[in-house]
Amino acid sequence: MSLDSRGFNEGLSNRSKADYVLTSPKRGAGASLRLRNSERKVLLFIIDVLLLNTALMVAWALGNDTPDTLAQLLDPFKWYITLTVVWGLVALFFDVYDLARAASTMNSIRNVAAAVATTVLVYTFIPQLTPPLISRGIIFIFGGLALVSIAAWRVVYANLFAQPRFTQRALVVGAGLAGRTLVDMFRTAPDDANPYRGTGYQIMGFVDDSVQLNGQDVRGIPVLGGHSVLVPMAQALDVDEIILAITHRHDIVDGLFDELLRCRELGLRVTTMSTIYERLLARVPVQHVGRNLSDALPMDEDAGHRLYLVAKRVVDLAASLAGMAVLALVIPFVAISNRMFSPGPLFYRQWRVGAGGRPFHCIKFRSMVPDAEKHTGAVWARSGDDRITPAGRVMRKTRIDELPQFINVLRGEMSLIGPRPERPEFVESLAKTVPLYRARHAVRPGITGWAQVQYRYGNTVDDSRIKLEYDLYYVKNANMLLDLRIILRTISVMLQLKGQ
Repeated sequence: MSLDSRGFNEGLSNRSKADYVLTSPKRGAGASLRLRNSERKVLLFIIDVLLLNTALMVAWALGNDTPDTLAQLLDPFKWYITLTVVWGLVALFFDVYDLARAASTMNSIRNVAAAVATTVLVYTFIPQLTPPLISRGIIFIFGGLALVSIAAWRVVYANLFAQPRFTQRALVVGAGLAGRTLVDMFRTAPDDANPYRGTGYQIMGFVDDSVQLNGQDVRGIPVLGGHSVLVPMAQALDVDEIILAITHRHDIVDGLFDELLRCRELGLRVTTMSTIYERLLARVPVQHVGRNLSDALPMDEDAGHRLYLVAKRVVDLAASLAGMAVLALVIPFVAISNRMFSPGPLFYRQWRVGAGGRPFHCIKFRSMVPDAEKHTGAVWARSGDDRITPAGRVMRKTRIDELPQFINVLRGEMSLIGPRPERPEFVESLAKTVPLYRARHAVRPGITGWAQVQYRYGNTVDDSRIKLEYDLYYVKNANMLLDLRIILRTISVMLQLKGQ
């Protein structure tokens, strides 16, 4: 940090607050180039789609009679629209718009290569809506051009757009637990040499009223002074955003509140740590929202959300009927394998807590030895659990053991997508130690969910807290697009045998 914060503070202390005039911050020439996270995702998607469609256009032109005009080449819009839709779905499946991965050259190329190959394969076999790519040469040209161009673009993005001149500068108000958690979150980015790489943020410093912290470094970030230096520091460091990392925001002193208003008046964005945490990690920071329920739960249900709930129930019914058909086909194979490796009941019924805290019997294929908890009582399954049968291990990896839960979906006790239903014994203990734990019961539990596809199977209180953060993100932001993303990620987990 080139600016001496202690000298700055001493200079400021010799002046009255009325001595400095409220002026617009001096924005550097590069300020307009700093991209927000939403803008980064839009940029990546637009360039990806343009390159993909251009590859199709060139391949089609090379493999057929050259069109007389550009209009003839662009005429079949349905080809390009279909390609864009297919790419969008495949991109969700491979999570190619995860910004941390996009900022890592190797991770980005690996994801994009798989997504391009899958897109070309799927696109080739869609009738009516795609051009007749009957020549293998055309298909290879299309796929090759798409792969090379998009991979090259991702290399440019990872090595150019993740650099400081394109990142948002921020000051963090509060160097306590919430502020330190925020910095630690940024440091989980894939490039250790640049801890903020991929996050889109560059933390310029802390502002904290603690006298003991003034002039010190917290997590390698300087504490620039108390709230009185917030506005001048924001101007001097040319920041874009002020992040409020104070859990109990009702305790904010009047002076700090006034400085935050001054920053907003100057055109700087003022946001909270929980908002940034949710935006970057797709989780709700349950330990840092305090009693601000609006940060953790939806406060209103508009007509659109009510329509979504109706549509979701219709999808649940359709999915459960299809799932029952698959269940009927799978039952004989599961019964034979269980008979061979671990004779006993085919199904396993267990009390779980559903919507509104109401208990219900969850039905699954038995994947453990009979009476697995006879001598231990209710305990979490663990990695390498010797109670799991050989057939059960395969069922858990592929999540086949979850199929009977379609019966619960048909009954209305569960949904296709939602938080994982937990056992009453664990709910009672977790509700006492994990803040907001019971809030996950605001919706029906699901066969799959945001926490299940984002995080490993948890068997500790800390794992339960992290999974709760994902669950509350779903409760707060549930919509059809998020549901589609979860379904695609679930298929990915099943194909990669990552279930537990």
